[in-house]
Amino acid sequence: MRIKLPVWVLAGATLAAIAAVPSGAVAHRDEEPTVIAHRGASGYRPEHTIEAYRLAIASGADYIEPDLVSTKDGVLVARHENEISGTTDVSTKPEFASRKATKTIDGVSVTGWFTEDFTLAELKTLRAKERLPQVRPTNTVFDGRFEVPTFQEVIDLARTEGRKLGRTIGVYPETKHPTYFQNIGLPLEEPLVRVLKRNKLTGKKDPVIVQSFETANLRKLDKLIDVKLAQLLSSSGAPYDLVVAGDPRTYADLAKADGLKWISRYADGVGVEKNLVVPRDASGKLLAPTTLIRDAHRHGLIVHAWTFRAENQFLPADFRIGTDPNARGDVYAEYALFFRLGIDGVFSDHPDTAVAARLGFSR
Repeated sequence: MRIKLPVWVLAGATLAAIAAVPSGAVAHRDEEPTVIAHRGASGYRPEHTIEAYRLAIASGADYIEPDLVSTKDGVLVARHENEISGTTDVSTKPEFASRKATKTIDGVSVTGWFTEDFTLAELKTLRAKERLPQVRPTNTVFDGRFEVPTFQEVIDLARTEGRKLGRTIGVYPETKHPTYFQNIGLPLEEPLVRVLKRNKLTGKKDPVIVQSFETANLRKLDKLIDVKLAQLLSSSGAPYDLVVAGDPRTYADLAKADGLKWISRYADGVGVEKNLVVPRDASGKLLAPTTLIRDAHRHGLIVHAWTFRAENQFLPADFRIGTDPNARGDVYAEYALFFRLGIDGVFSDHPDTAVAARLGFSR
């Protein structure tokens, strides 16, 4: 069916940008787009905390997304990175001052404190803080309140809150730096599979999608478990496992028709940076959409786009309101554009806005 845009969604949009979508780029979709809460409702609470996930569920999100890294004792916990000085109060803890280190992560030198140097019990003594305090100062009132959750605790929350609401809440974990963790003796795949099997989340119809920016670990997981898998694609760079293997392919190569065909051999979908679907020029204005969604659908892949955020600095210039980079722009117009193109789902820091846009769009 062809989905029409309701007038209210377009009220603040740059209509020309949406009207210019070429008909050949438009995909048909029979289901409403999925709303994935990016690190929880991270626009309103410090990311990757139980409260961020809880608020996302209450906002109507279909999936909550924990990024997974390993502790020293092999437990998967939810952090955006294994370096945690930006998301916890670890730097204020004198008992952990000696743990500060410099490491090479995916070819980049990083200094700070790393989850793999802490046991779970030690990490549980830390408290989360807002990662973007200048952008989201209201979130800082929650600094110091919430623990670092385990993957199991995220699954437990999804099930408990889902039962309360009478609907299924999915989990959408991302394995972070799998090659790095493999090389230090803390592989992510086997612990991930053990947790999913323990929770009877093992099949294509179960509410779980595993994602990664690397390819080798997804290909490995494809042989270990039958849950849905999603290959993440950035608008720059290359999967680190391919770099290590001497494979010259970049994310740009994988986003082409041949690359998507290859991905379809092991994955069920792709999670793509928005610019791969609708590029922007040097000034941040929208250019003509690509055929990525259409090409992916032709190979049986679902397409989820990241990351939708309400603040001006993250929006195309077409949809910004005023000049304050931290003020809210017209994120609804951006959703409308991507829904019009046939996107299957969106990762959002503000999942309530995605749910509202989807409701208006479907109507």
